[in-house]
Amino acid sequence: MARKIQGESIKYPDYKRIFQDIIDKKFPEKKEWYSEISKKENLSILDILMISASTFNTQDEKVKMYNQKLRSYDEHTILYILEFQKKNYMTNSQLANHFRLSRNTVAKWKKHFSL
Repeated sequence: MARKIQGESIKYPDYKRIFQDIIDKKFPEKKEWYSEISKKENLSILDILMISASTFNTQDEKVKMYNQKLRSYDEHTILYILEFQKKNYMTNSQLANHFRLSRNTVAKWKKHFSL
């Protein structure tokens, strides 16, 4: 089931319901941990990545690298990542390592959003 975010025409999957079903069926021991995160009204992409990483922590490095290539970030998340860099006085390389991005991607975002 998709839902609209703040009147935008872009529809997103209802990640709360998806993760709730997965945790109920496969990881009942993580219910308490997930209930803290699911209190948010809307999960950001970073929240989704954090939940996914902590729930399905069994991937090897090749799979992680392949999955990283398929990620896409919305404008709100990109701005959050760039603000995180400013607040923590990080270089592009440090930020890229922290969020598992390419240094070129970070530089491109900074140039595009002129921060």
